[in-house]
Amino acid sequence: MTWNSIALLGIASTIVLPEPAIAAERPHVLLILADDLGYSDLGCYGGEIATPHLDALANNGLRFTQFYNTARCWPTRAALLTGYYAQQVRRDDLPGVKRGDRPDWAPLLPALLKPQGYRTYHSGKWHLDGLPLKTGFDRSYDLQDQSRFFSPQKHTEDDRPLPPVDRDSGYYATTAIADHAIRCLSEHADAHADQPFFSYVAFTSPHFPLHAPPEDIDRYKDVYHVGWEEIRRQRWERIQELGIAGGELSPVEPDVGPPYHFPEALEKLGPGEVNRPLDWKELTPEQQAFQAMKMAIHAAMVDRMDQEIGRILDQLRAMDAFEDTLIVFLSDNGASAEIMVRGDGHDPEAPPGSAATHLCLGPGWSTVSNTPFRRHKTWVHEGGIATPLIVHWPQGIAARGELRRSPGHIIDVVPTVLELTGAKPHTGASGTRRGPELGGSSFVPALAIDQRVPHAPIWWSHEGNRALRDGDWKLVAAKGDPWELYNLADDRTESHNLAAENPKRVEQLSAVWTAMETEFQRQLTDPQDAAQTP
Repeated sequence: MTWNSIALLGIASTIVLPEPAIAAERPHVLLILADDLGYSDLGCYGGEIATPHLDALANNGLRFTQFYNTARCWPTRAALLTGYYAQQVRRDDLPGVKRGDRPDWAPLLPALLKPQGYRTYHSGKWHLDGLPLKTGFDRSYDLQDQSRFFSPQKHTEDDRPLPPVDRDSGYYATTAIADHAIRCLSEHADAHADQPFFSYVAFTSPHFPLHAPPEDIDRYKDVYHVGWEEIRRQRWERIQELGIAGGELSPVEPDVGPPYHFPEALEKLGPGEVNRPLDWKELTPEQQAFQAMKMAIHAAMVDRMDQEIGRILDQLRAMDAFEDTLIVFLSDNGASAEIMVRGDGHDPEAPPGSAATHLCLGPGWSTVSNTPFRRHKTWVHEGGIATPLIVHWPQGIAARGELRRSPGHIIDVVPTVLELTGAKPHTGASGTRRGPELGGSSFVPALAIDQRVPHAPIWWSHEGNRALRDGDWKLVAAKGDPWELYNLADDRTESHNLAAENPKRVEQLSAVWTAMETEFQRQLTDPQDAAQTP
């Protein structure tokens, strides 16, 4: 079954025919992925956190307002680098499918770029099957220890283990990731200046634990004592002023807390922690101080990531590559409501944000980070899946500071990069394309003008949470709950459920969702048939 036949099962998306692809030389590519960054955490998306380097990219490039990820870390990375939904390339719950297996018809993007002469570099989080150098990268720094920003115990360079890092070494993960990316680019300029490059920089920030240098935390220590309702209100005002989203601000869901319950973690974290987005005025002074400090650390992590991105951009300028580089920035999922204690545990007497602490953002502040949307990481309501997307390419994009409202998904990145670089999808020995057609659509037409790019229905499934977007209609349900239906054209914040008055549309969209789920299972369980898909 092809994507066209799936679309014909019930609903046809409203589309506008694309403009011709923009004309430019094939670019270098810098792909930057944040970890657990909320939709409105950046200044250019309405946030109060200082992100001048990313804001400058947005002001001199494009911001997409309706772009999506998969709601979770590894599925987004799988989709980002293969161009397929994660469920097309890995399912751990299917008979006959070995855990972690990815079909050979789904190579990672760097392997597709190498025939075009690209040198390929990876810096940061991996969270994929295989090893970076075995899957197409020429150089890699793989930070595998998510629990320790100051002293990782497991990390590799070029697929070889590195020694554990001591706490007092001065190491900080966000800086180390940028250091490696800069080193690769510098070596590229010295030894491979005649080749284009693909640099994939996967920051671990601002994923928990909330760890940040004290000087960065100090800049925000007095910002968040006004409470999460006030910060959310301010963000919503700026979002509307920027034209990023309209409608109404979604109501806070006071009964929605972390997706996983760890009562022992709440005990370790002490009386300052709360696992629900309660009214700020209902919190004790101790709780207010504790929560305000947590958001200050989160802000410091985002601020530091922006600083390090600025250093990478300076390296591009120093090697005279800034104008010729397609820069894409986005987040792997929405901000997280999780509360847990991992790694080295949590010392309540240690300075907040230091290596001896293990704090998580929690649902009060993740509701703010995901403004104006509902829910959080792991859910597939808009708060879990909506990502900022900044695209900057001076030589290839004439527009400056404009918004792009075309809906898109992270599976669109591979077909977009393939089109701009002249690279081809995976082919076998005969030269014919292998595997199912890519599920995404190149958003190259939207780089030229704000128009809707033709797109098959966009599909989500994660831990029982499920959704489908077809045109402006979105069908969505949390695990165990019935389908909800929203018209995102005038209700982007999913505030008015239209399922009861549109049962036929719910039935049609749910049939499309099920058909796509069935097709993805077929592709994994019958790989030979999938490999013959035209």
